[in-house]
Amino acid sequence: MGNEDLKSIGEIDKIVHEPSRLMILSLLYVVESADFLFMMRQTGMTWGNLSSHMTKLERAGYIKVEKEFLERKPHTVLMMTDEGRKAFEEYRQRMKDILEKIDNNK
Repeated sequence: MGNEDLKSIGEIDKIVHEPSRLMILSLLYVVESADFLFMMRQTGMTWGNLSSHMTKLERAGYIKVEKEFLERKPHTVLMMTDEGRKAFEEYRQRMKDILEKIDNNK
């Protein structure tokens, strides 16, 4: 693996690369939307941890968060934005390219 290949690792989107956020984006990539409780159950994250990562993803423009009330109970729904979908796809491709370069240099 050459010096340029190593530099490409440093260019990975760190917002997507963080394991908890990668898990959230991976789940949202395959569904139209998901509510907060579903995401908690699927990821195994605590309320505070999921909320913190959600905020970072929302600030980055990668997810949209809608809050509403259903039968007077708060209900939070997460959706991946077009920008988030693009970032996730670019991340996947970059990781695939890096791993292929590693395999080719064995």
